[in-house]
Amino acid sequence: MKRRIFLTLAAAAAGVLFNAPVAQAADPVKIGFLVKQPEEPWFQDEWKFAEIAAKEKGFTLVKIGAPSGEKVMSAIDNLSAQKAQGFVICTPDVKLGPGIVAKAKADGLKMMTVDDRLVDGAGKPIASVPHMGISAYNIGKQVGDGLAAEIKKRGWDMKDVGAIDVTYEQLPTAHDRTSGATDALVAAGFPKANVIAAPQAKTDTENAFNAANIALTKNPNFKHWVAYGLNDEAVLGAVRAAEGRGFKADNMIGIGIGGSDSALNEFKKPSPTGFYGTVIISPKRHGEETSTLMYDWITQGKAPPPLTLTTGMLATRDNVADVRQKMGLAAN
Repeated sequence: MKRRIFLTLAAAAAGVLFNAPVAQAADPVKIGFLVKQPEEPWFQDEWKFAEIAAKEKGFTLVKIGAPSGEKVMSAIDNLSAQKAQGFVICTPDVKLGPGIVAKAKADGLKMMTVDDRLVDGAGKPIASVPHMGISAYNIGKQVGDGLAAEIKKRGWDMKDVGAIDVTYEQLPTAHDRTSGATDALVAAGFPKANVIAAPQAKTDTENAFNAANIALTKNPNFKHWVAYGLNDEAVLGAVRAAEGRGFKADNMIGIGIGGSDSALNEFKKPSPTGFYGTVIISPKRHGEETSTLMYDWITQGKAPPPLTLTTGMLATRDNVADVRQKMGLAAN
């Protein structure tokens, strides 16, 4: 019964979201942008690019940090009280989907999601809510392709190379990213048996270090190593663990995901380390484009595409400045 209610709420809300009245020309447009971790650089950048869209289109952007379900609901009510017409949201919990959709319906607000896609009571994506997200599997494949290319460039025999797959299976995005990397490596001729799973307890460098250390200890036969995981922190942990075993830049290739400050700082070190690269994902589209899509929806009645998935670009010490510029990111 509970599941049926969730599904009914989502379906009913979808009709209202897509048929909500278009703002009149004289109406000032106000759009909310809700994020789950406002202190994180990624979300700060999304807001920055959303503000660029607001200046270009002439609407008011309301930035709200909403780290809990309660704060999400109160933020939506707050936007309604401010006479906003819609909002973009990265929710703290995708399972809040039916409730968020119902709340938007009740308050007469259009909505679209960014980064994390809402699910219904059955755990399936709520397809009626427009979404822009990151293609986790394809970004993982970019990592795997980058690793395979560098292995071949260095002339390593793949049978002598071990791959540390820093896993975090609790998170679907993590599973998809590492699966993509593994599949790309294997497709390039890498022996599947040489992929060593290294489960981390938490998604930080320390836990990745501990997980990779175990993998290295149990597999002393490999001459070279590569490493990949959910993010830059996972790979940095593996690289530090490998360094402790004597595997330096000439025998270690780690490619992370995110283009974090940690990754950028690694590139700034005087000598190269085993942290070879990072696939940078850009907040530009996720902030600027979603806000523009919402503006067009409010003013023209033109609904955003149901699903948009973005990828990234591989950055190394040699090209990181160029890649960041192409991704719309400031020099760092």
